[in-house]
Amino acid sequence: MSANHPLSIPGKSRLVAFHRKHGDNSLMDKAQSGNPFQPGTMVVTTLANPREKFWGAILSLSAEGLSLRGIELASFEDLVAMVKDGEPFSLGVVFFPMHRVERMELDLPDGNIPSLSQRFTGKTGLDPATLLRSESRVVAKERE
Repeated sequence: MSANHPLSIPGKSRLVAFHRKHGDNSLMDKAQSGNPFQPGTMVVTTLANPREKFWGAILSLSAEGLSLRGIELASFEDLVAMVKDGEPFSLGVVFFPMHRVERMELDLPDGNIPSLSQRFTGKTGLDPATLLRSESRVVAKERE
């Protein structure tokens, strides 16, 4: 920061630190210098016609469209409850043509508001990125 910058304080240097919390989008480290929307990255996607929102991990992203493994955002709390209760569940693999993709956001915290991934981990103790990147159908452990 230059001495003429409005936030500079003569004789003082500014240091900003980032400490990763469990559940943060760990794939962002790989993508810092380029496109952050890489396979495995957790995203929230808004679709048009009909308007829907999906939360999941990118499987592939191309000019043709977006492939995700995840769920409709409206089902998020139901998924969390199923996982907590040890009920079996499966995650959808979907393809959306690019003309339907209105917006795609990284699943990151916003200030003091945790990301969906952090909320999932906090409520279930599981890492959603691991579940969503899994090749096989996910089934909860058997109850004892």
